[in-house]
Amino acid sequence: MLIAALFAASGLVRFGSGFALALDSAEATPAAAETAECVTEPGVMQLYSEVQTRERKLAEREKVLSDRSQAITLAEKRIEARLASLVEAEQNLAQTVTIADKAADEDVTRLVTVYENMKPKDAAPLFSAMSPDFAAGFLSRMRPETSAAVMAALDPKVAYTISVIMAGRNAGAPQN
Repeated sequence: MLIAALFAASGLVRFGSGFALALDSAEATPAAAETAECVTEPGVMQLYSEVQTRERKLAEREKVLSDRSQAITLAEKRIEARLASLVEAEQNLAQTVTIADKAADEDVTRLVTVYENMKPKDAAPLFSAMSPDFAAGFLSRMRPETSAAVMAALDPKVAYTISVIMAGRNAGAPQN
């Protein structure tokens, strides 16, 4: 029992002295850090300076890249907006062309009807005055019997030229 008590007393003394040393070192550390200078190996400060310089350069590069990225994003938005406006303009133009083509086709159809209703002898001088390509276009759209009557009233050379143009119009078209 006596030995156990001595062990317990020894442990308390050691625990108390260790606790006191810990308190002393905790209080002394901040004061020692303020007064003591850090001793470094040669070249560490130069290395630290180089690392800081490199870090600044990387930060500058990162800022430049960020600025470029923002500029590219802005340019892409502008391009997309312009592309959208071009697509819209193309659609409007296609509608306008369709309307114009339809109107032109209606005008030609109306003229074909006018020429069909004319007497062949009255229409022949008009077709003689037209260019052969133009006259062939009208004659090919007319009813065959009316077209034949107008061709019969034309000068044979003019009628032949128009016939050759009408016959050769689809000669180059694909057969398949």
